[in-house]
Amino acid sequence: MAAYLIGEITVTDPVGYEKYRQLAPATVAQYGGRYLSKPGTVQHLEGGWTPERFVLLQFDSVEQLTTWWESPEYRPLRELRERSARSHIILSDGV
Repeated sequence: MAAYLIGEITVTDPVGYEKYRQLAPATVAQYGGRYLSKPGTVQHLEGGWTPERFVLLQFDSVEQLTTWWESPEYRPLRELRERSARSHIILSDGV
């Protein structure tokens, strides 16, 4: 069953985040994930949620997603993102 990572990102250090943005996609692909949505224009339709940046990743399974999340390739990039942005990130099972 597919698994999705959904992230809301607020960049606090543009230089650090740019490095993360350049390096992270290769790790996603290495672990079989793919971007379904990348940050771009977010259009507010309803409610009070107005994310500055939004990302949606798909992996074939929860196990595959969590393996990538904890991988030696992604872990230092995750730490870089944590230093250069405020993030709200969730994992959701697919149907």
